[in-house]
Amino acid sequence: MRPSHPEKGEGTDFFAQRLLAWFAAHRRELPWRGEQDPYKVWVSEIILQQTRVEQGRDYYRRFLERFPTVESLAAAAEDDVLRVWEGLGYYSRARNMHAAAKQIVAAGAFPQTYDGLRALKGVGAYTAAAVASLAFGLPCAAVDGNVLRVLSRYFGIETPIDTTEGQHYFAALADALLDRDHAGEYNSAIMDFGALQCVPKNPHCNVCPFAESCAALAEDKVESLPRKAKMLARRTRHFAYVYAHFGDGVYLHRRERGDIWQGLYEPLLFEFDHAADFAEVQKAANLPAATRWKALAVGIKHELTHQTLVADMYEAWLTSPLERAGCLLVPERERDAYAVPRLVARLYELL
Repeated sequence: MRPSHPEKGEGTDFFAQRLLAWFAAHRRELPWRGEQDPYKVWVSEIILQQTRVEQGRDYYRRFLERFPTVESLAAAAEDDVLRVWEGLGYYSRARNMHAAAKQIVAAGAFPQTYDGLRALKGVGAYTAAAVASLAFGLPCAAVDGNVLRVLSRYFGIETPIDTTEGQHYFAALADALLDRDHAGEYNSAIMDFGALQCVPKNPHCNVCPFAESCAALAEDKVESLPRKAKMLARRTRHFAYVYAHFGDGVYLHRRERGDIWQGLYEPLLFEFDHAADFAEVQKAANLPAATRWKALAVGIKHELTHQTLVADMYEAWLTSPLERAGCLLVPERERDAYAVPRLVARLYELL
């Protein structure tokens, strides 16, 4: 089922009014709520991509303490940016922010149009619309996962949200429903509604202000909407980390392009297509014969969006230095100055 788009005035005023009334009573108090500084709005929106709000609060405050202006972010070293971002995951967000900050500083001002925002590195349609509406009051409908869920259920739309047709359809529908005089508040309202009321599992339909007019509720399709056309297959990867000491230092290497965690640091890593035993790890590491070993952890699972990582960790004490491309010997007391992915931070806790 896919209803035609409502024209402005045909039910759209009712939808916006009821939504904003709900928002007035249930809005979340967030550190960035009501903020109109485009830099701070942008920082909050990037952090909240793939990040829960509760986790995002602390990172938002920490990020702005370290980089209070777009100029300070642009002037920072990439390693400093990644260090502040450590633990949030999806590190391309931090690298893109850093690049975009340099774009903004080079242009002399933060862009104040949707197209100008969209031209920034790492800024997609949703983020550009969110910043445009929240910081500048522009009539741009922001469409994220929460919005897609609310609209697909309310209108009973079965068009898959992950198709080109679905993306265009939902963008047009969201634009038709937008309260153009209060775009920022409306966008915040519908996103909060999806996050608090019309949640993915077991939504609160018994106390929903739209219960009488929700197509999914009437047709018993709440749990099946929104629809997706395809599900990406997950893959499992097996990592073996070796935390190698030499003197008062430890060996780290920086991850390169073309894989997860680009630009972050980690101990020596050996990847297998299966759960490797200790003898296999020793052979792959090819460390000096006199190396002393200690097993720290086996089978630590770490879930990414489309991957499951299964990691083992060993500690090793070398009797001679490594001469291996990409390896960096750093004083162990300075190890925490090097940004690492969350999995490695978890493994460090075992030391």
